[in-house]
Amino acid sequence: MPSIVNIAAQALQRRIIDGEFPVGSALPSQRELAEQLLISRASLREAISTLETLGLVRSQPGKGVFVTAGRQPDPADPPRGTATMTPHALMEFRAALEPAWSGLAAHRIDQAGRKRLESIQRGMEDALKACDLVMASDWDLQFHLCLAELSGNPGLIDTARLFREQIGHSLRLPFSNPARIWEPADEHRQIIEAVLAADPAGASRAMRGHLTASAGRIGLPSPFFDSLPEPRS
Repeated sequence: MPSIVNIAAQALQRRIIDGEFPVGSALPSQRELAEQLLISRASLREAISTLETLGLVRSQPGKGVFVTAGRQPDPADPPRGTATMTPHALMEFRAALEPAWSGLAAHRIDQAGRKRLESIQRGMEDALKACDLVMASDWDLQFHLCLAELSGNPGLIDTARLFREQIGHSLRLPFSNPARIWEPADEHRQIIEAVLAADPAGASRAMRGHLTASAGRIGLPSPFFDSLPEPRS
């Protein structure tokens, strides 16, 4: 079930898409929006942060929040609350972990895990068809966290959960480029195929390719692992 923050972000996204808040216009005050959406101002700020990462709005201190659909966020800006974890550093962090947990997921996948991955993939594709970037990015995060859980390794699972917010931030950034929003889902399909085929090396390789492509979509250099040897099956 979507969180309160995602429901609020979806509501604002719909109002932007429907033209209630056209490009260049300012959103109502936070107090007014919070009252309209029946949420706290803290939750509203999180929803606005989500939309900002997706490139739909831009906060201007002292002036307000303005609709800037299609604006790509600056990849040099760190996620809120993680001053030392820039998107580049976060991509390196993910590159050190996600190919490993994807390979383990392929090694340990069971029928329940297969169904979970396919369900998440369908959810993401349906959200993209509906142009719902808020939910598409949420399904994207669920996909990556699911692979960590399917790895069966407690340390990797705990790490993924601990850095859930930061990983979610980096996953939202590529959706700010409207021309390439389907690429993550297509790359997920390649990872799923390797996992369902019980091919650890293939799953790890597909995840490496996905992370490299993700970095490129937001103008970041490839993560450091490009020079590392391929994992053994």
